[in-house]
Amino acid sequence: MDDYDDGLTRVNPGFGRPKFSKIELRDILISMLVLTLAFTILYRSGSILYFFEVKTGSEAMAYVGLFCMCFVLVIFSFLLHEFGHKFTAQRAGLWSEYRMFPVGLVITLVSSFLGFLFASPGAVYIRGNMDDRTNGKVSIAGPIVNIVLAAVGIAGCLAFNYSSMVVPMLLLANLNAFLAVFNLLPIPPLDGSKIFKWNIGIWIVTIAIAAVELIYVLKFMPVLYWA
Repeated sequence: MDDYDDGLTRVNPGFGRPKFSKIELRDILISMLVLTLAFTILYRSGSILYFFEVKTGSEAMAYVGLFCMCFVLVIFSFLLHEFGHKFTAQRAGLWSEYRMFPVGLVITLVSSFLGFLFASPGAVYIRGNMDDRTNGKVSIAGPIVNIVLAAVGIAGCLAFNYSSMVVPMLLLANLNAFLAVFNLLPIPPLDGSKIFKWNIGIWIVTIAIAAVELIYVLKFMPVLYWA
């Protein structure tokens, strides 16, 4: 079915269908490429790029390796987070599609040159009748994905310490732990504000788990990595 413009955002009229529109696929691809480039710029100085220089023996190939690793990180951190929202909403019979924020993509890229990353590439738009309970479940799906991936990264660091695999595992744990805590902050329009409105108890448990992961990663994982 063709896309149309409702005056706010271009959408596909198929509510509740587990599908992607052409515009959504375009926005996802652009967002992923910009995020990958931003992470590559962010990690270009310091030990991460040096790791790839040692492995490849070439500065040019080191950037290629770093870009590829960042692309995989974006898939497992950003894309799966957004898919958590999208597919949960679709299972609830709602229309749900990702849309990029052009200004947010520019901010993401510019911030990476300044030594930090303010990632605001886009968001999943949802249409349909949705109460607080459904909104809370849709909102928590994204951070839950990040919490699980952070745990996988932590376990991977412990399993692959003293090997090259510890580098992507450390970045996977670090990035997803941060994303989980950030998105769970009870500040609109972040996911945490909707979860808090739905069920305070669930919000407390979820952000506590995410916070423990982040503290562990920041405090102990660098020591593990350099062991």
